[in-house]
Amino acid sequence: MPTAELNDLRSTLVQQLLDRIEAEPYPSVTMLDKIESLLVPDELPAYVEMLMDRVNADLYPSVDMLNRIMRFV
Repeated sequence: MPTAELNDLRSTLVQQLLDRIEAEPYPSVTMLDKIESLLVPDELPAYVEMLMDRVNADLYPSVDMLNRIMRFV
């Protein structure tokens, strides 16, 4: 499969996972790990911002979520 097609499939998968993570109150560690393994540098700011929005919305944010943010900033 040509590289452009593979990149399109990767981008689609990343968007689907982002949508699921946004919809889930407590996204699974596995899902977060998978998306992080697929992200390219251009997608990273939007992902970290989404995680930060989740942390800001929680009275008691997940330590795992905070650790994930800290890894990227």
